Amino acid sequence: MRDLRRIRPYGDTADDGMVQISFSLPVPYGEEAKEAARQFVAKMGLLEPQVTHAADLGEDMTFFVVYGRATQEIDYTTIKVPKVESPIMNFYEINQFIRERIGRKIVVLGACTGTDAHTVGIDAIMNMKGYAGEYGLERYPEIAAYNLGSQVVNEELVKKALELKADAILVSQVVTQKDVHIPNLGELVELLEAQGMRKRIILVCGGPRLGHELALELGYDAGFGPGTLAPEVASFIVHEMVKRTVD
Repeated sequence: MRDLRRIRPYGDTADDGMVQISFSLPVPYGEEAKEAARQFVAKMGLLEPQVTHAADLGEDMTFFVVYGRATQEIDYTTIKVPKVESPIMNFYEINQFIRERIGRKIVVLGACTGTDAHTVGIDAIMNMKGYAGEYGLERYPEIAAYNLGSQVVNEELVKKALELKADAILVSQVVTQKDVHIPNLGELVELLEAQGMRKRIILVCGGPRLGHELALELGYDAGFGPGTLAPEVASFIVHEMVKRTVD
């Protein structure tokens, strides 16, 4: 049985510590560039670094893929990660839950905010056709779902939420260079608080660099990462709505 207190990467054989990393260096393509990449990885603490791929990116930039052997170990038994704790229901169960426990259609707004124009994530949750065999929220008869699309200004999102009496807002953030998503997400919370709307609206965010822990830190009720499907989000929303009426 594997000792979960001493976990190392698995490459060719168990616990060999082999890892693959990729990065770019601001140097022209050539043998000197490959040696620079090898030395860089060695200074990171990886043993026996091997440059297995190098590509000229132009303008004196080179991309590398390097293998190396890590010596560090992780005690897996000590890891505790905050995550959304909500029973996941299917399409039919969610609609029945809304009819029986809430008694009316719920209103959900979704958008990519700020400068973000990547709608794949929010479309997978909102659009009627859905994703990976799961219907999007627009298909749910007990949910009035409004997909506002991309590059939605936070002020406009708050205005729309007020107009439609939204129960929940879903924000997708794919553009994360220089952590631009963090102040943008925080601004939405501040605007909702200024309007006195924050406590009554369930606020959810999602994206490739977003998780439940960061979402909570930013003032959201939940955060979902890549691969999340509509029933997961909808289940959280409806359970949270009922929980708030009880509390």
